[in-house]
Amino acid sequence: MVTDTEFILESISQGCVTLADDEFLIDRLVKYVGNGRVRWHVEFRGHRVEFTTGQLKKQPTFRRKMLEQAGVLPPQRAGGDYRRWAIALRKNAIELPWRDRPVDAGFTIDRLVSLGGDRWTVDYQGKVIKFTTTKLRRQTSFRKRMLGKAKVLPPQLDPVAYRKWVDWLIQNATEAAPQASDALMSEKSWLDDLPELAGWQKEARVKGPTDGGGSI
Repeated sequence: MVTDTEFILESISQGCVTLADDEFLIDRLVKYVGNGRVRWHVEFRGHRVEFTTGQLKKQPTFRRKMLEQAGVLPPQRAGGDYRRWAIALRKNAIELPWRDRPVDAGFTIDRLVSLGGDRWTVDYQGKVIKFTTTKLRRQTSFRKRMLGKAKVLPPQLDPVAYRKWVDWLIQNATEAAPQASDALMSEKSWLDDLPELAGWQKEARVKGPTDGGGSI
């Protein structure tokens, strides 16, 4: 069986993406408590990686799981530095009650596609969800639309962390080819969907939560 260290060294030799200290910034750590267990979820750039307390304490295991599930290798820290970093991370975790299957667990999108101008689509597990830039940048609007269209509730992030995540998505967005854009969505179909995107139909009747605030 390949050890964590052996797996990491092999991945490095194959050219995996290794982040520097100032590049590896976790959005948040969530501590789920319930059913006699403690589970930790590290949220990073739209990925959500689950750990036990023991796995968080072991740097090779932590680095391996982040590489396997988030596609990046965290920086190597000296033993004492990593222990202090992991302790500080756990002290600042957000504590939530555990549900048998959190609806937002494991949330990650396949890609963000730019259609030009103010138009975007989020590809998620075979579904294509339309957004304007405004709706994409408002966390409450993003979570409501993903729940309504894809039946998944993304994690609730700190407002600053959400802005950083969206900025990262936009910087790494895929540009749709003109042919693909035309086939995916005609100008008419986009305009037909604008009232729903803007929330004119639902929000005119029901007052929703404020952006960056409570859950959906």
